[in-house]
Amino acid sequence: MKNIQYKVCKDTLVIKLPEEVDHCSAGDIKKEADLKIYSGRIKNIEFDFTNTKFMDSSGIGMILGRYKLIKPLGGRISLSGVTGNIERIIKLSGLYKLM
Repeated sequence: MKNIQYKVCKDTLVIKLPEEVDHCSAGDIKKEADLKIYSGRIKNIEFDFTNTKFMDSSGIGMILGRYKLIKPLGGRISLSGVTGNIERIIKLSGLYKLM
């Protein structure tokens, strides 16, 4: 999918999210992130929301699913570039409690 960038820095996968994280894009992000996690090199994930203006429950589910994959590995999830409506959605969902 366009506008999704993946970068691996040591044991951290940085995912620069698109403008809209919805059912379609969340599925694509999940597939690509899981491939990189299963490669055995990824322990942590940073979701970069700098360009994101919209996210629905599919995005929350995608983040929670990746958290469940890396937590047993001793890994962590982090969020960056969170502002406005995205921050409100993340607060309401309780994701900040996991970060």
